[in-house]
Parts: sequence; C-alpha cells; structure tokens
Amino acid sequence: MKFSNIIKNGIISENPILVSLIGMCSVLAVSSSAINSIAMGASVIAVLTCSNIAISLLRKFIPNEIRIPVFIVVIATFVTIVDMFLKAYAPDIYAALGIFIPLIVVNCLILARAEAFAYTNGVIASAVDGFAMGLGYTLAITILGVLREILGAGSVFGISLFGESFQPAAIFVAAPGAFILLGILIAIFRTAQKKVAAN
Repeated sequence: MKFSNIIKNGIISENPILVSLIGMCSVLAVSSSAINSIAMGASVIAVLTCSNIAISLLRKFIPNEIRIPVFIVVIATFVTIVDMFLKAYAPDIYAALGIFIPLIVVNCLILARAEAFAYTNGVIASAVDGFAMGLGYTLAITILGVLREILGAGSVFGISLFGESFQPAAIFVAAPGAFILLGILIAIFRTAQKKVAAN
C-alpha cells in the first residue's frame, strides 16, 4: 500500500472520529476546549505511532493466541510514558485531561490499529498508519474543541473573542453540546465525502 493512501485513510477515508466512530469516549469528554483537544490528540498520536512501531517489530515473535494481551501491555507502556511526561512537564494539561490519559490504554482506536494494521505490516508502514490515524483523530477533536469553546465560552485557546456582552450557550461545553456538535460535524463530513465521490 502506498504511503499516500495510508495517510489519506487516516485523515479522511477512515477518519477514526468522523467515519469509523471509534475512540469516542475521550472525544466527548475532553473536547470542551481547544487546548485540551490538542493535548489529547498529541497524546494519542504519540501512543498510536509508538505502539504500532513496537507491535510491528515484535509481530513475528508474538504467539497468535496471546496477541491481544501483548498489544495491551505494549500500549500501556507508552501510555504510562505519556502520562508521566505530562505530569512532569505540563501539570495543568495533566490535571485537565485527568483520567482520560490512562484510559488511552483501552481506546478502541489504538487496539484496532494494532490488530488490523501493525500486526500484519512492516515497521515504516505501521508508523505512517499510526501517525496518520492519530492526526485524523487530532484534527477532528480539535475542530470540535474549537467550536465548543467558541459557542460555549466565547473564546478560543482561552482568548475572549466577543467581549463581555457576549452570552455564551453553556450547553456546548457540557456533554449534550458535545453530542450535538459532533453529530453535525459527522453529517457535514459525510455529505462532503459523498459529493467528492460523486464527482
């Protein structure tokens, strides 16, 4: 498979949030602000890329019967590294993301890419797949985070956009607002995909 196709799949054709709808728990929970969304996306990129590389390197030595537990151990190792890094160097982000950093271990996206791609492909292709899927996840969660912050708080990246007279719709920084905006984003993305395919 061409690297360009792998990248296109990760960002557009098989976007984990807008097309495959996997790894949604953290998307809905931490996308209440743009900075949290970018931090979560960067964490997923790091874990997904590193775990794909490690699993691809080890795939010929992993017995098929115990591959899933091995995948989880590998993923948990990189999640622990990211968790400790954020705790040491970005304590504010670490506090904001809370339990959702350790929960990357059970993120369906990362386990699915280990099983569906890294276990059957070479190291470089697996690294590209992990990065592209993580990038697709990051772009989608960041767009959602920016929209939620603008509509729900009248700011983006903590910078006020509309002044003190603006009355934000607080529902958009709460869980119902995340569901509503994510549904709208998915509808727009799918419609655009169909129009491009038709042309």
